[in-house]
Amino acid sequence: MAEHEQVREHVRVAVVGSGFGGLGAAVRLRREGITDFVVLERSDSVGGTWRDNSYPGCACDVPSHLYSFSFAPNPEWPRTFSGQEHIRAYLEHVTDTFRLRPHIRFGSEVRRMVWDGERVRWEIETASGRLTADVVVSATGPLSDPKVPDIPGLDTFPGKVFHSARWDHGYDLTGKRVAVIGTGASAIQIVPAVQPRVGRLTLFQRTPAWVMPRMDRAISGAERALHRALPVTTRLRRGLLWGIRELQVQAFTKHPNELGFVERIAKRNMAAAIKDPALRARLTPDYRIGCKRILLSSEYYPALARPNVDVVASGLSEVRGSTLVAADGTEAEADAIVFGTGFHVTDMPIAERVVGADGRTLAETWKGGMEALRGASAAGFPNFMTVIGPNTGLGNSSMILMIESQLNYLADYLRQIDVLGGRVALDARPAAVRTWNQRVQERMKRTVWNTGGCTSWYLDASGRNTTVWPGTTADFRRATRRVDLAEYEVLRPAVAEADGSAATRAPAATCLSAARAERAVPAEESA
Repeated sequence: MAEHEQVREHVRVAVVGSGFGGLGAAVRLRREGITDFVVLERSDSVGGTWRDNSYPGCACDVPSHLYSFSFAPNPEWPRTFSGQEHIRAYLEHVTDTFRLRPHIRFGSEVRRMVWDGERVRWEIETASGRLTADVVVSATGPLSDPKVPDIPGLDTFPGKVFHSARWDHGYDLTGKRVAVIGTGASAIQIVPAVQPRVGRLTLFQRTPAWVMPRMDRAISGAERALHRALPVTTRLRRGLLWGIRELQVQAFTKHPNELGFVERIAKRNMAAAIKDPALRARLTPDYRIGCKRILLSSEYYPALARPNVDVVASGLSEVRGSTLVAADGTEAEADAIVFGTGFHVTDMPIAERVVGADGRTLAETWKGGMEALRGASAAGFPNFMTVIGPNTGLGNSSMILMIESQLNYLADYLRQIDVLGGRVALDARPAAVRTWNQRVQERMKRTVWNTGGCTSWYLDASGRNTTVWPGTTADFRRATRRVDLAEYEVLRPAVAEADGSAATRAPAATCLSAARAERAVPAEESA
C-alpha cells in the first residue's frame, strides 16, 4: 500500500458546508445511527449564508417558526421575522444540541473531489488535508458565492467596494456618498438601514422589484412562555404558516393571471410612501408579480422618498474614477460602492471542483443547464448527493421544508446501500434524470416564473428555470419519500478491492431492469 494511502482518513459520509443544509444532513445522519461522517466547512464557524451575510438590516423574509427545522423547534424566536443574528444563533444552538461539533472540520474548504472508480469512493482534497469517503453530500447552497458584475473601470475607483455578503464592518459609511447596485432582497434591507447616516445614497436599479409590506412584530413574552409550556402550540403555529403558503403557491404555479389582486396591494404599499409620480413610475415593475421573488419591506419605499436618496432607473455600466455612469448616461459621484447583485446560483462554483466517473467536472456536465434526479443525483456522479440541488428552490415558502425532504431522500439512499451490502455505489441513470427533468420543465411552462415577463436569477444563461420547484412542498416531499433503485445503476468493484480493479455495473440480477428505469415518473410525484 502506498504511503499516502496509509495515512489518508476514510469516512462513510463527507458533508460539504455547515449551513442549514449541511447541519440538517449531519443531524439526520446521527438520527439514522451513522456517526462515521465529517462536515467540511471552509470558514471558522457554522451558519452558511447566515454567517456570511451580516450587512445592516439583514433578516429573513420567511416567518421564524417556519424557517427552522421541524425536529428543532425554537419557542424563543423574538420576532415573527427573525434577523440574521438570531438565525445564526439558532444554527449554533442546533450544532450544540445535536453534538455536531466533533464532526465539523473548520478551515477545510474543498479544493477538489474525484470519483475513484477502482475503489468505488470519493477522493477529497481540502485546505486542511486529504480524505476519502463512500458518499459525498454537497450542501454548499446556492447563496454562498457572491456575484460581482464585470464593470469597466471598476479597478479605477478610488473608494471602498464590497459585496453585501462580504460587508466591511470596519468601514464607516457616515456622511459618505454611497452607491448601492441592485434592487434584490439584500438591497431593499440595506437601503433603509444605511440611509439615515449616509450623506447621499444613489440606488442603481436595473429592474424594479415588487415590494409587499413586511408584517413584522415582536413576539410577546406570553407567546414564548406558551410555546415553552405547550410545544404543540409551536407545531400548530408552524402548520398554519405552512398551510397558508401551500395554498398561495397554486397562484404561482397554475394560475398566474390571478395575481392582479396582489399587484394592487403592492402598488398601494408604494403609493402610501412615494408621492412623487415620476419616482413612482420608475419604481413600478412592468412584469407580473411573483416572476421575481416578492420582497417584503415596510421601510424601503419611505427611505427612497428621503431627500438624500436618488434612484437611477438603470444599471451601472461604467466607472470613471469616482464617477459612476449608468447605462442611460446618468452620472453620480460616490465614495463607496455596495454590490447587492446576488450569487452564483445557476453556475455553482463547487461544480468546478467535482470530477465524476467519466473524468468530467460537474460544471462541464451541467454546461447546458443543471439537471439532477429529484434535485439530488446527477448522472455520472455516483454516491454524490446535492442538498438544495437543481429545481428545489422556492419562490414563496421556507427552504427548510425542501431541505428536510431532501434529507429524507438521503436517509433512504443510505439505507438502500446498506441493503445491497458491501462496497457499493448508486449512479443515477441518464434516462431517469432526463425523464424527471422533462416533467419538471413541462410543469414549469405555466408558472409565473416562466410566463411573468421578467428575467430573474432563477433562469440560467439559456433562459431555462433550473432553480425553482414548480409545485408545493407537499408534492416534493411525496416525490422524495423513497429512493427507487430502478432509477439508478448499482456499481461494485469488479474484483476484490485489493486488486485495484475498476468498478463494474452490477449484473442484471442485482440491477433492476432497464425497462423499469426508463419508465416515466408518476405524475403525482412530479406535480
